[in-house]
Amino acid sequence: MAPPPAPQTMKERILQTADKLFYLQGIRAIGVDTIAAEIGISKRTLYNHFPSKDALITAYLERRFVSARPSEKPPAEQILATFDSLERRFAAKDFRGCPFVNAVAELGPQDRAVKKIAVAFKESRRLWFRDRLNELGVTDADGLATQLVLLVDGSIAQDLVRDDPAMARAAKEAAKVLLRNAGVDVGGEAKPAMKRGKRVVQHP
Repeated sequence: MAPPPAPQTMKERILQTADKLFYLQGIRAIGVDTIAAEIGISKRTLYNHFPSKDALITAYLERRFVSARPSEKPPAEQILATFDSLERRFAAKDFRGCPFVNAVAELGPQDRAVKKIAVAFKESRRLWFRDRLNELGVTDADGLATQLVLLVDGSIAQDLVRDDPAMARAAKEAAKVLLRNAGVDVGGEAKPAMKRGKRVVQHP
């Protein structure tokens, strides 16, 4: 029998609560008072772990900065699977867009700490695409990687406006065109539409 999970530390509880509230309701809309009240602690306790709201915002974004998991699937399949993952995320009721873009939009480019993390995250995703394209032997892997991240960000923006997860599938079809034009062999048919709040289970 596996041992029970370790109890959360107070710092983890604060960060988890801040993550949920910042992402769903907005960074400016949520103060440390609200976060402390949600957990049932005093502001002093919160400040013992995070000396300022700015420090908590930075920790929130760093928590969201998760590296892509390694995969043994073919590079082209990994690239296209990115858009499948986006479609599943778009279909979730709690999707509110990219937390890094949201943070820069809310706090402005003058908040250098936030912008630095956001730029680092976006660049890490672009470099991930570039590495997969290099594995495929694409000539201009750097340029094509930039085009692919534009498709990702564009589909996120379109979904937020249209409330339509199919925007990810449209971006995937555009990605296939870009890959084919770069000499990459891609195949497969489009998946059936997904509606927000519902999952479609694909069986082999």
